[in-house]
Amino acid sequence: MSRTTIELRHLRCFLAIAEEGTLTRAAARLHLTQPAVSRTLAALERHLGARLVDRSTHHLALTPEGRAFHDRAVAAVAAFDAAVDPEPLRRRPLRLGHAWSAFGPYTIPLLRRWQAEHPGTPLELRRIDDRTAGLLRGEVDAALLRGPVEAAGLATEELLSEARVAAVPADGPLAARASLTLADLAPETAVLNPVSGTTTLALWPAAARPRATVTVANTDDWLGAIAAARGIGVTAASTAALHPHPGVAYRPLTDAPPVPVLLAWRTTDQHPAVAQLAALAREIANGAESPAP
Repeated sequence: MSRTTIELRHLRCFLAIAEEGTLTRAAARLHLTQPAVSRTLAALERHLGARLVDRSTHHLALTPEGRAFHDRAVAAVAAFDAAVDPEPLRRRPLRLGHAWSAFGPYTIPLLRRWQAEHPGTPLELRRIDDRTAGLLRGEVDAALLRGPVEAAGLATEELLSEARVAAVPADGPLAARASLTLADLAPETAVLNPVSGTTTLALWPAAARPRATVTVANTDDWLGAIAAARGIGVTAASTAALHPHPGVAYRPLTDAPPVPVLLAWRTTDQHPAVAQLAALAREIANGAESPAP
């Protein structure tokens, strides 16, 4: 008999016989006729070239070959059942990426609500310094992003917008001001994060842009450069609350456009809980949940 004709049903039939001890009880358990069970067992034995069951007594017993094969059959059936069980897929963690500031003041409400309403699916918040917070590389299932995102294979939904603030050295003259404008910052060196930041020189009018820039690769280096008085920065308001730094002062930037906060996910290979995450984030952003203090 060709190996390709052996199927999972042959293994299940053999295991039922081994556990029930008679063809009659095995047939009843499998919802088959006794002759069908006998034929399935015989086909498996022909394929293996060994007798698996001793039929010389009324109560069937496994032969030495049958006992050796039993453990292999149990492992094979268990592996198949585990592979096709949908429950572990529903329980696998939902990885939510962000490059900085996550969901701003709504981060803790989102995490707490999700834990309470979806206890079987852990929500893992991951900071990844990348324009899509690891989403395009498959490191996360969804991402909270700031600023426009144009990438093939991604769907986005704008949840809210944040005002921009200026980040200036805490001991510098600009920190003494209650608020600032883009013109106030134009004479300074701009610290830019092209990897995951939202600010470029295009934020300023063409005739009044900073003449010098310092480029960094992540939020920590951005803060360090500003604290060291190497320049100034512009960011979304939530950065001030979630990334305080003793050497950096945040001041309202009165004439800069707001920053959109987006939830993004891949249009293919979606985690089954992405739609629920989008619905909860939308509800919280629309004011159903008070932000964390």
